[in-house]
Amino acid sequence: MNPAPVRQPPAAERVYTHVKQGVLERRYEGGTLLTEGELAEAAGVSRTPVREALLRLEAEGLIRLYPKKGALVLPVSAQEIADVVETRLLVEEHAVRKAVPAPPGLLERLEALLARQREQAVAGDFAAASVTDRCFHAEIVRSGGNEILSRLYDQLRDRQLRMGVAVMHSHPDRIAKTLSEHQEILEALRSGDPEAAAEVVNRHVGWFSHLARGEVR
Repeated sequence: MNPAPVRQPPAAERVYTHVKQGVLERRYEGGTLLTEGELAEAAGVSRTPVREALLRLEAEGLIRLYPKKGALVLPVSAQEIADVVETRLLVEEHAVRKAVPAPPGLLERLEALLARQREQAVAGDFAAASVTDRCFHAEIVRSGGNEILSRLYDQLRDRQLRMGVAVMHSHPDRIAKTLSEHQEILEALRSGDPEAAAEVVNRHVGWFSHLARGEVR
């Protein structure tokens, strides 16, 4: 008996995924102008689903459409970094305090994510390391059991990934500091010290606000 053929996602969904991953992983840098024809050819579809996908990406704030010209990939702005940092600090400082005392399962998951991120950093895979970085923080937020906060945090996911990859490329020395601070967060949770954990989170996430103000070189 022949296996059932694998059904491909709709054409617009394929284009959406292709472009979004390209933007998040910096294959399409901020300031790049994408044309419908190029994207249709790259994804192997007609121009109609390309337009549909681009409208969706514009609504998400990743691109800006210019009629008869194409789609401009929007750079990560200082204001966007500042807004994301402010929201992350509000959510994450609360979440890390609430995570104490930390259940063994949470500590084990964080240890595994930290080990994976170390491997990705050594391999120079910044896109994968950024995904794992976000998973580390999201695990702590989810541990609090507040579904509304978890959903709010998930809405920041794409912006965080894009910022994370951009920062790792422009500040390659930052990855070692990130790993060290993740270890500090883990140790504070293990020792049952909510204020120490919140202090590390503040320092760790707050670094991005210095970046946004141009204080990091």
